[in-house]
Amino acid sequence: QVQLVESGGGLVQPGESLRLSCAASGSIFAIYIAGWYRQAPGKQRELVATIDNNGFTNYPNSAKGRFTISRDNAKNTVYLQMNSLRPEDTAVYYCSHSQAGSPPSWGQGTQVTVSS
Repeated sequence: QVQLVESGGGLVQPGESLRLSCAASGSIFAIYIAGWYRQAPGKQRELVATIDNNGFTNYPNSAKGRFTISRDNAKNTVYLQMNSLRPEDTAVYYCSHSQAGSPPSWGQGTQVTVSS
C-alpha cells in the first residue's frame, strides 16, 4: 500500500503560480506512474498530468503550456508547477500513484482557489 500526502495548495490571483507537491510512502515499486487530477464542485474528476519512469509526460489541452509535472524518485515526490492560473483552475487537486499489482492510490487532495 502506498500513502500519498499533497501540499502546496492555496488562494492565488489570476495569472499567479503555485507548486503542488505529493510525497509518497509505503511499498513503492521502482516502476510507477504518478499523476495529478482535479475535481471542481459539481464536476467529474479530470486528468491534469501524468509522468512515468522514463519522464514521459501527458497533459490535456487545458494544462499544456501552463502546467509542468515532474518527479524526484530519490524523494518519492511528484510536483505540479502551475503557471498563469485561471479562475477555471479552481478545484481540489489530487495526486495518484499507479503500480503493477495494486489499485491506484490517491491522496487526500489539496484545494487550489484562483480568484481576484
